[in-house]
Amino acid sequence: MKSGCAKMLVLLLFLVMCIAGMGAAWAGSEIPKQAEALFGPPTEKLSPLEGLTAAAKLMMIKDDLLQPANPDGKEVAFTIEPGESAARVAGRLHQQGLIRSADSFLTYLVYSGLDTAIQAGRFHISSQMTAVEIAHSLLDATPAEVPFRILPGWRAEEIAAALPTSGLNITPEDFLRLVRHPSVGVPMNEPQAELISMEGFLFPGVYTFDRKVSLNDFILTILKEFDTQVTRDIRDGFRQQGLTLAQGITLASIVQREAMVEDEQPMIASVFLNRLRNDMRLESDPTTQYALGFDEQQKTWWTNPLSAADLDTESPYNTYVYKGLPPGPISNPGLSAIQAVAFPAQTDYFFFRARCDGSGRHNFAVTYQEHLQNACP
Repeated sequence: MKSGCAKMLVLLLFLVMCIAGMGAAWAGSEIPKQAEALFGPPTEKLSPLEGLTAAAKLMMIKDDLLQPANPDGKEVAFTIEPGESAARVAGRLHQQGLIRSADSFLTYLVYSGLDTAIQAGRFHISSQMTAVEIAHSLLDATPAEVPFRILPGWRAEEIAAALPTSGLNITPEDFLRLVRHPSVGVPMNEPQAELISMEGFLFPGVYTFDRKVSLNDFILTILKEFDTQVTRDIRDGFRQQGLTLAQGITLASIVQREAMVEDEQPMIASVFLNRLRNDMRLESDPTTQYALGFDEQQKTWWTNPLSAADLDTESPYNTYVYKGLPPGPISNPGLSAIQAVAFPAQTDYFFFRARCDGSGRHNFAVTYQEHLQNACP
């Protein structure tokens, strides 16, 4: 009787071991398949046992990885410093509420091999994203934001030429189309609306834009900076000179192109204001350059030197031919040139010409005879 019981126990134990073995074989086969279906294949850096262990853990924590931390969360900037460990990145993501679990996130990184692939840089991510989506977004070191510089004195075409290499998804053609038709798509302030284009109001400076910024938002940001920088005092200064805002910016755009040295801008502004008040032509080379447009030989928008024939170019922008201000700005002036027109030097000068020493400075004169005497030998 005892012998029969012993045999039964051995048989039961054998059956249990078989079932356990079958379960282990099933688990060893099915769990990695399920994990791979949800999370992709494991990295080749893991041994079979490590891969099985990581796959099993992923299946237990799948909700942490496949459900967002906050479906109502907003996009935020997240910076990874050079040399920062994956564990530290996971910890900071959890602290900021962007992932549900730092340990689960790190497990996925190790399983997929992304723990050594995440990049340093600045990223825009959201708690609406799953941990898996966040992990893969950290592989792209392309910055979410890019700087865009507008130099003082650039005309709209020069700004457009900087767009293709800026990282922004704005074409030069679309930009120029909107700049030249300001009533289309972008609301303009009343003083700006009187112009035939946005030339002159594209305020110089360094801007930071999201790579996906729309053309309208791009333009509006720049116009808003103009409104911020061109203060009430400056606008009052224009009025004291007998100029509207549009006229003040037009004259500032000429001063910007004429002055090589910033501290001469108020003097140059005074010359042009004196000429306007005495019904004299401004006779400014940059206005002729603007009228000529792009010089194919020199590969520039600012032909230099100008010929006698150039100075006779038929254009309302050519102040050698027409009196008064051009129809609009010829460039986008910086703040110092704008201030120079609003608060010019008080002089009796009507002429200026470049000195002969290569300094970029000018000699100023009251009479034409003095002006001739300032010519280089």
